[in-house]
Amino acid sequence: MTRLSRKESHAQTRESLVTTAARLFLADGYNATSLDRVAAEAGFSKGAVYSNFATKHGLGLAVLDRVRMERAISLAEAVSGVEGTEERIEAFAAWAEANIGDVGWTALEVEFATSTRHLSPLAPHLAQRRREITTLVAGLIEQQAEELGLTLPMPPEDAAVQLLSLGIGLGVQRAFDPELPVHALVDLLRSMLAASRPA
Repeated sequence: MTRLSRKESHAQTRESLVTTAARLFLADGYNATSLDRVAAEAGFSKGAVYSNFATKHGLGLAVLDRVRMERAISLAEAVSGVEGTEERIEAFAAWAEANIGDVGWTALEVEFATSTRHLSPLAPHLAQRRREITTLVAGLIEQQAEELGLTLPMPPEDAAVQLLSLGIGLGVQRAFDPELPVHALVDLLRSMLAASRPA
């Protein structure tokens, strides 16, 4: 059996900690989950956590990065290979219904934001991540428009900000009222596409 290098072992430990923390944060909440519990359930000492993450907030950022990327990938997969504008809108609507307002994800986003609001060193990291997810969504919107042969009525980044802003607001409301429909978000997307012109 090949022995792992120190770098490989460190990466493996970090991966295990993020995986465990993601499961616990989503199931039980960010504030309710201690680093001691994350370490114990991952099979490591608390020292192993601190050798990978300087603070719990650092671990929280890593978990949010993973969760957001997983959701972005699932959205891309939901509309990938779907023919026609209306069919893609329907695929997006199905994804939104299943994901917007997911209690674990929404609670994690809200808890992390409120728990770290007074920590000024974190603000640039949060701002950078907001820009990154906006760029990612903008890229997906632009790709879809190109595949459909459309020119959007606004820059893809502006469309992404609008969709994310409404999606986040709906997500918070649907977390405590799952019966709230997602059609406002779907209608916004439909109106953007309706205002588009042939490329």
